Amino acid sequence: MENVHLAGEEDDLYSGYNDYNPTFDSEELENDVGFQQAVRTSHGRRPPMTAKFPGTAIGARPLATSFGSRIPMVSSMGRPMTGAVQDGAARPMTAVRAAGYTSSLTRGSTFDPLGQSRGPAPPLEAKNEDTPEEKIKILEKKVNDLIEESCMAQSMGTLQLALEKAKEAGRKERALVRQREQSGNADSINLDLTYSVLLNLANQYANNEMYPEALNSYQVIVKNKMFSNAGRLKVNMANIYFKQKNYPKAIKFYRMALDQISNAHKEMRIKIMQNIGVVFVRMGQYSDAITSFEHIMSESPNVKTGFNLILCYYAIGDRERMKKAFQKLIAVPLGIDDEDKYIPSNDDPGSNMVIEAIKNDQLHQMERDLKVLAEKYIMTAAKLIAPAIETSFATGFDWCVDMVKSSQYVELANDLEINKAITYLRQKDFNQAVETLKTFEKKDSRVKSAAATNLSFLYFLEKDFDQADRYADLAMNADRYNPAALINKGNTVFVKQDYEKAAEFYKEALRNDSSCTEALYNLGLTYKRLSRLEEALDCFLKLHAILRNSAQVMYQLANLYELLEDPQQAIEWLMQVISVTPTDPHVLAKLGELHDAEGDKSQAFQYYYESFRYFPSNIDVIEWLGAYYIETQFCEKAIQYFERATLIQPTQVKWQLMVASCYRRSGNYQKALETYKDIHRKFPENVECLRFLVRLCTDMGLKEVQEYATKLKKVEKMKEIREQRVKSGREGSARGRKEGREGSAGSAEDVKTVSQPEPKLFSPLLDSGKDSSHSSNSNKGERLSAKLRSLPGSNEPYEASSPKELDASYVDPLGPQMERPKTGAKQRVEDDDFADAELGDDLLPE
Repeated sequence: MENVHLAGEEDDLYSGYNDYNPTFDSEELENDVGFQQAVRTSHGRRPPMTAKFPGTAIGARPLATSFGSRIPMVSSMGRPMTGAVQDGAARPMTAVRAAGYTSSLTRGSTFDPLGQSRGPAPPLEAKNEDTPEEKIKILEKKVNDLIEESCMAQSMGTLQLALEKAKEAGRKERALVRQREQSGNADSINLDLTYSVLLNLANQYANNEMYPEALNSYQVIVKNKMFSNAGRLKVNMANIYFKQKNYPKAIKFYRMALDQISNAHKEMRIKIMQNIGVVFVRMGQYSDAITSFEHIMSESPNVKTGFNLILCYYAIGDRERMKKAFQKLIAVPLGIDDEDKYIPSNDDPGSNMVIEAIKNDQLHQMERDLKVLAEKYIMTAAKLIAPAIETSFATGFDWCVDMVKSSQYVELANDLEINKAITYLRQKDFNQAVETLKTFEKKDSRVKSAAATNLSFLYFLEKDFDQADRYADLAMNADRYNPAALINKGNTVFVKQDYEKAAEFYKEALRNDSSCTEALYNLGLTYKRLSRLEEALDCFLKLHAILRNSAQVMYQLANLYELLEDPQQAIEWLMQVISVTPTDPHVLAKLGELHDAEGDKSQAFQYYYESFRYFPSNIDVIEWLGAYYIETQFCEKAIQYFERATLIQPTQVKWQLMVASCYRRSGNYQKALETYKDIHRKFPENVECLRFLVRLCTDMGLKEVQEYATKLKKVEKMKEIREQRVKSGREGSARGRKEGREGSAGSAEDVKTVSQPEPKLFSPLLDSGKDSSHSSNSNKGERLSAKLRSLPGSNEPYEASSPKELDASYVDPLGPQMERPKTGAKQRVEDDDFADAELGDDLLPE
């Protein structure tokens, strides 16, 4: 404490900071005689003669400079200055040359204490790269860079580039070894680098499916005793043999790797044993596979091995062990935390922020994925073994449900019950399915909504739209955010032709789940029915961006462009449909119709002919092809098409008349006569047939002409009498209606007894699938039929009508199914069929 000085009350704590050593006062250097003399002469380089000099102009204290005499000066800390005399002896001078002064300093030379007049410093000496050590270091760096580039190329999916880099790294590494041997440093070979190069090369060979080369590279590593722990690479070799389906050799190498891995690496040994079990399953040796899987379940159980064990027991038909394995599967600990920990509490803001941060991090996502995988395995195992462990699948499902309820997967019990109902559906037992689903009406909201959704679907398929609507409402009340329930509700409204309301339900389903393609499809159909074609087009374009290869979506786009009178765009979309389904006869026929409307007859013929090849029973296509050949004066080729039409519609006389007309046009009058006679036997009252028979018999000079003429007159007379009766009947009914109206005009109490036709309920399931364009097509087909019937005219028997009047009608390619509203059911579309109602995500699991 004696060195500690305490400040008094009157002491100035900040005094002394303005004091400075007068040595640093450069303003008085011009008046300093000693400094000026030292600058002008060599006086400053002489050793001091005495320790004291007379004072300068600065004051009584002596001034010491590098130029003047070496005058001792005590610093502020009491340290003697450089060059001062201590104890009577002069200290040698220092720091003179380093300050920039030389003995050859002449008058007039500039003051250059930093030596800047000597120019810039010489450049640094270049590193010599010619030495063997430097060459080796450069080569090592290149090899490491090539290995890294190879791995990066593999991660980006460019496997060929990764292999090239690995090969180049191998070449550089061999050059490096030769370089070391030449420099005499063979003992200092980098074994780790060699191991990395060989391992990367083998991996890249395996990734490029060059299995022999990969095995050779692995053998080089395994046989080299200098590489430690290289034996575990036999696992990689076994994997290659497995890919080559060489299962015995794969098991051999798995077991060799297992022998070389110590018990300390328990997890790796378990994985190798699991691979051995999978190989045994592939070989059909279920008993050996069961041994491996049972060992794993006793040492380190996991859901994948438990599921594989159930499959093996199922394969050998062991009921009891299936039950035990299922119990082991649902007892496997997942090692994940409860979801309750991610629920924030209102007490601690800091902890709430932490919970929000970790709620969706990668670790929590991994936990969710693990739980979903476990639930998938349990559900699949239950559906697999339920029919096998008991006498009936219902009893088996009940046992599985009881086991699941007593495990950590309690919420899966309800899903199993729904799957039980689905199994009933697959067995066509709809009553049991409905009964099973009705048991969920008093369960919690999620399960209740799923069950009600499926019930609505079932009743919709049975066309019980009232029940379908009731259960759709029930599903919506249980879970308003269930898009499947909203779609089913929209479907029930759609069949009642309330399209505006149906569109609102579909929009709400899309708001709840923007990826719901069924709602978007149905919304497009609804806008189409409302004639809001632009909005319908927008819906289907969005849907096409999601479902790129959906033939139904592309067909709807083509149909909309056709309605918008843009045939070129319609043809483009139909071409895309053909690229997806090249054998669809209806789409091919539609393309033919569009090209025909554009005036491209040859292209239209090509598509119509392709449609006929795939579906030779389409009467409209047959009609168009026959008319095309007549128009191009190839009547012989038209005969086969009209004969096929005769087989399809044997009661339609027009096809047989067309066959006879083709024979007549081609000059085969005898065959035409026989055909007309055959038609007359089948249709004796057909006037046109009798007219042609009279003409042909007259021209050919046959005796039957009088007989056919008599029949013709009789038929024509009967036809006139029939027409007169019809005409008089119409006039009488019209007169009676007029008198009835006059008689009832005076009585306001008379009741109308004329029955009104009942309105038909529109249903997309029963609709012909044709919009305005389709109705025009049907009218065109009627006109065509009329023209074909009038083809063999009575006045001109051989050229009865102009072939240019012929045309062909068209039926909607995908028929009535294309207009059905799709549903939320995630199921595959077979051929041209469409789903009609919502199954729900749980009904048809993958």
